Amino acid sequence: MKFQRTIESKTSCVGVGLHTGVESKITFKPATDNFGIRFKRMDVEGCPEIRADIDHVVDISRGTTIEENGVKIHTVEHALAACVGLGLDNVLIELTEKEPPVMDGSSKDFVEALSKAGIVKQESPRNYLHIDEAVGYTDVERGVDIHIMPSDQFRITFMIDYEFQTLGAQFTTLDQVEKKFATEIAPARTFCFLSEVETLKENGLIKGGNLDNAVVIVDKDIDQTEAATLKKLFGINKEISLGANGTLNGKELRFANEPVRHKALDLIGDLALLGMPIQGHVIASKSGHAANVELVKRIKKVYEKKILQQKYQNSANKDSIFDINAILNLLPHRYPFVLVDRIIDITPGEKLTAIKNVTINEPFFHGHFPNQPVMPGVLVLEAMAQAGALLCLNSIENPMKKNMFFSALSDSKFRHTIIPGDQLRLEMSLAKFRLGTALLIGKAYVGDKLVAEGNLKATVVDRAGA
Repeated sequence: MKFQRTIESKTSCVGVGLHTGVESKITFKPATDNFGIRFKRMDVEGCPEIRADIDHVVDISRGTTIEENGVKIHTVEHALAACVGLGLDNVLIELTEKEPPVMDGSSKDFVEALSKAGIVKQESPRNYLHIDEAVGYTDVERGVDIHIMPSDQFRITFMIDYEFQTLGAQFTTLDQVEKKFATEIAPARTFCFLSEVETLKENGLIKGGNLDNAVVIVDKDIDQTEAATLKKLFGINKEISLGANGTLNGKELRFANEPVRHKALDLIGDLALLGMPIQGHVIASKSGHAANVELVKRIKKVYEKKILQQKYQNSANKDSIFDINAILNLLPHRYPFVLVDRIIDITPGEKLTAIKNVTINEPFFHGHFPNQPVMPGVLVLEAMAQAGALLCLNSIENPMKKNMFFSALSDSKFRHTIIPGDQLRLEMSLAKFRLGTALLIGKAYVGDKLVAEGNLKATVVDRAGA
């Protein structure tokens, strides 16, 4: 069993943002078990936190941008890659601006800073998403293919072919990512093509870009006028030259295939948005941020039940998504008021199926028609509400810091009695969830018989003491 990891002490880097050009300080801080990776904008009132989560991605044009409650973080992939490449699970990343510093265009400085801060093992086990069913994305027009296949470990195989003599086809493969990332992937710098540099700079898309934080690949000839324009755009004093190695000014590459290694770096950072480490083999051809993000979305969709199960349940159980221990982690209720025993199916944000086993040992039977025990209808509604809360709490952030309170009931019907020995199947659907208030449609069955139903309205509130 592997355990979660964080850093021992805080560590910082200072520089300029690649795309926004802002002066920025990034500070990596230790975080508690199950915290995940989050960014924190120190320059915004209230210092809001933004989870590194695929659902928060809002732009993938020249990097990966996330946003939550109107607050954005640009170009998160290099910082995320540094964290997950070193096997870190829980880190708070504070920023003094809207974009991390680009440093030299790679993750090398971040990796060195994190390594010096020290890496410590935590108490909670690390949950991996084990890929047992292939998931992929293809863009025929752009020649993009990216797939993830079953594997005994996290592996990456990446191929690019830009059909330029100076770059051409490149290939890299990486296994044992946590052992090799720092030396084989982290130092690979971001790159762009000479033919796109002027347009990117003039359109304000690389305000912080220069020849010290990016490799410019030569894909065309330039005349003296263009050379003068480039010098002015980037504030270069020396003459512009087309290097014999295919880079502007002959910038020396750190690896013969540095561009494709940087593509793998970006991919590792984008995959971190899934929120948990992957055990699978990613095979990518000409993939960029758009395809990477699409793959992560598809992985989350295919494996959403398994992701939820591993997030809240310590051990896998083929008979349930959540067992009673996971339910007790999510719900504040305790004996004698826990009225859900198992969750056997869930589609987050849509529907859920729960089981309540009704036994003669239930305390309410001792006073509710003891000579003819019948489960009180109000407790059937309460069981529906608890099942509904489990459905809603898995649709919001920090569910273990929230409760749900009943606010209204309508169209409630009790069609048949429920007696000891029955197994109650609760089927809940989320009809509407807005501004913290949920409208739930509940039906309760014993076998195939509908025994109760009702529409419930409930509101999410902060849990006292959380």
